[in-house]
Amino acid sequence: MSDLITLRGLRVFGHHGVHPEERANGQTFVVDVVLGVDTREAARSDDLSQTVDYSLLAAQVADAVSKEPADLIETVAERVADLCLDHPRVEQVEVTLHKPEAPVGLPLDDVAVTIHRSRT
Repeated sequence: MSDLITLRGLRVFGHHGVHPEERANGQTFVVDVVLGVDTREAARSDDLSQTVDYSLLAAQVADAVSKEPADLIETVAERVADLCLDHPRVEQVEVTLHKPEAPVGLPLDDVAVTIHRSRT
């Protein structure tokens, strides 16, 4: 079982969606990332290089969400999962991408997709 490093509620503006107005106007997306990382060596050494720098990761996730538009939030979530797994210490990742302003025609608090990915 891995230890967990969690980033919750990262707000990023992007232009994702299937509707032309979503692409033109954009909207705020909210990202939650849970990383499976063995943190024992970092804890013993008190050395940031032995774990995941969550400040750097947050900036990378924000960049991945704000760049190239996609029709589906599933595509954007996969993009985020891939970049997390590029970090050598990350064994597994859970990404939830929220689209609270999704144009569904009915009042709702949120639409989200959650994916789980691992190295194996």
